[in-house]
Amino acid sequence: MSLKGMVMKAISALALVGVLVVTASPGQADPLACNVTEYRAVPGLSAVVAQDVLTATWDGDAGQQVRLRLALVGGTPTLQEIAVRGQSRGDWKVVAAHLTPDFRVVTGLRRVTEQQLQPLRQLKTALTPSLIDSIKWDAFWDAPLNLDAVENTRTNAIPPPQGILSQPGLPRTPAEIARASATYAIRGCEVKTNGARLEISFDGVQLGVFQGRLQYTLYKGTNLIEQEIIARTDVDSVAYKYEAGLKGIAIEPASRVAWRDVAGNWQEYRFGGAANTNPVPLRANNRLVVAEGPGGSIAALPPPHNFFWSREVSFNQGYVWYRKDAGSTYAFGVRQPEAESHPEEMGRGDEDTRQNFALRSARPGTWQRMPVYLYVSATPADGAARGALAFTRNDQFKALPGYQVMATHFHTAMVGRLRRLGGLDARLPDFDVMKAAGVNIFAPIDGSGLGFGLPREDRLKTLADYYEAARRHSDRNFLIMPNEEGAAGGLGGHNDLLISRPLFWLPGRTADQPFVEAHPTYGTVYRIGSPADMMEMARLENLLVFMPHPRSKGSTGYPDAIKDRDYFLADQYRGIGVRWGMGLDGSEQRLCEFRCQTLWDEMNNWVADKPVALKFIQAITETYEQGPGDDFYANSPANYVKLDSLPSAGSGDWSAIIDAMKRGDYFWTSGEVLISGYLVQGAGAKRTIVADLEWTFPLEFVEVVWGDGVNVGRQVIPATDLPPLGRKHVEIPFDAAGKKWVRFAVWDTAGNGAMVQPVRLTTTATTTR
Repeated sequence: MSLKGMVMKAISALALVGVLVVTASPGQADPLACNVTEYRAVPGLSAVVAQDVLTATWDGDAGQQVRLRLALVGGTPTLQEIAVRGQSRGDWKVVAAHLTPDFRVVTGLRRVTEQQLQPLRQLKTALTPSLIDSIKWDAFWDAPLNLDAVENTRTNAIPPPQGILSQPGLPRTPAEIARASATYAIRGCEVKTNGARLEISFDGVQLGVFQGRLQYTLYKGTNLIEQEIIARTDVDSVAYKYEAGLKGIAIEPASRVAWRDVAGNWQEYRFGGAANTNPVPLRANNRLVVAEGPGGSIAALPPPHNFFWSREVSFNQGYVWYRKDAGSTYAFGVRQPEAESHPEEMGRGDEDTRQNFALRSARPGTWQRMPVYLYVSATPADGAARGALAFTRNDQFKALPGYQVMATHFHTAMVGRLRRLGGLDARLPDFDVMKAAGVNIFAPIDGSGLGFGLPREDRLKTLADYYEAARRHSDRNFLIMPNEEGAAGGLGGHNDLLISRPLFWLPGRTADQPFVEAHPTYGTVYRIGSPADMMEMARLENLLVFMPHPRSKGSTGYPDAIKDRDYFLADQYRGIGVRWGMGLDGSEQRLCEFRCQTLWDEMNNWVADKPVALKFIQAITETYEQGPGDDFYANSPANYVKLDSLPSAGSGDWSAIIDAMKRGDYFWTSGEVLISGYLVQGAGAKRTIVADLEWTFPLEFVEVVWGDGVNVGRQVIPATDLPPLGRKHVEIPFDAAGKKWVRFAVWDTAGNGAMVQPVRLTTTATTTR
């Protein structure tokens, strides 16, 4: 069919749903030819090209309709109009007009770190160029934009100051850093229908070292618009950050930008001051800023999780911005800063972590996605903010009947801080941060640690205070589970010990010292001098072992190096910790896809033919002190543990949590996607995955992943036809012939998701979770 024929067909489809096609002034627009071979009109989601303007109209929230008009002006894609109208289908309210996308990027050089190299040296692994090139992408203590001289408390963690192989040493040089704004050389577009969404793309974007396309994705059933650059580079060792938004918004008497500060109070700027040279960063609650005008408002927000690389801290550094431009327009959007703030300045301890700001990674040839989400409303700013915040449930983990929400792996220094505040009855702000986010099991991993750089005192006394503080600050609806991270016992890498009751043990045991002894104050005390000692204590005390950050940090090379050891195969060695960011790559469709999920599936193939338990994942956070205004939700996944109620607050008995996790009765989630029910039905080769799902952002796909002991396979089922903010019961038949284990996961358009634990596929009937 000719383009003219496609246009006429689209116009007819629009007429059927009562959409009025109005074109912009043709003198302002360049010629626009769009490839529409993959477009089809569906009820409530249509597009038409006429007089060099592409008009898309779709059903939004609560019976509203949204309209977006796009054109090329001087080769640059331009939003000629964003408009909304209500259920009555009356007049359109133009929210904004004549806007252009605003994208900027800063790139630096990715380096491997000493933190990664040290465990490899201990394993006597040859540090070859190919190995360095492989592991550098998972660096944690890298800061590609930091030009300071190396004055850091963790010289054993940062990149080698003297360099290694072809990697240059420190300090970094200005020549390594480049800044660029997007430029456009576009003559056409492509319009695709993808389930219940439209994807409108403009090829011909240059963003520094990246080349690719600008894309707008419009989702039926919501006023949400995704604006992103999808681009790739052939340059090696690229680390980067991006800023994204809209510019050219007219300043009128009613114009303002509005946001809530970290205390939750509404703030605003009405453009009464002089023009800005640079974007003005805002430490806004919920990573959200709203542009308001006489016709309505537009909220801008980043993806809630994969916008953020791992840091030692989670205080808010200002992730949104505005800029008053010369003349009568302004811009706004989302951002990342170029450097870490000193935690001491933010009231979060005194360790200098400014060399820990790793940015995103861009492996050569991979398609990097750099999105900003725009929520359009005909209401003032607070209405747009409410609509946008529905997608993160106001930055809260939703309570789910029959489940408890568990957040783990926090370097809280609980005992040391409480002692400095006057005693165990003082209160830490960390507890309030957890409660506000919907977490009711808070699991720090302090052990006998009193804080970074502080000498350890009497270990047994500190452990006793740790357990007592947990008892005192737990409540009927909030439980502190005092776990411990360490490297004692020689298991390899770092290990989290999840305990079922107060546990007293000492690292190190000589040949003449007993494994267990009775202490007059603390009762049973273990001495741990070997992996066998550690795993025997784990068996006797019903504790679980997880490796918190595998193939990164001090666990680089692990658990690969111990995959055949008896202690790794033991049931008590339960698996790995998973959070995004230690190797955040903008091309990942799933959180921690390259490092964590690949390893998880490999581990279960390692044990598939052995008479041992499969390996699980637990959600971890990996941050230090928390306080008011910190962006906890953006940086923390959670475990939803299947328990009807919390263990008694003062009992010091956490075995119910341990037993549920040992069985795999929990799921991992970023928060937006929930799996409230899951089981594998059937026997033999005929199996069915049954699950009950709930989500906020529009879904991308669900997947069934399996292994046969050698290979990993997956059945990916697109979910783009489903509406946002939805629920669904799914039943997915699959052929289990030759497969040894299976797991299930759900992922949305912003990279958020949820994963259940794997189950073995035996010849017996139904397996449940």
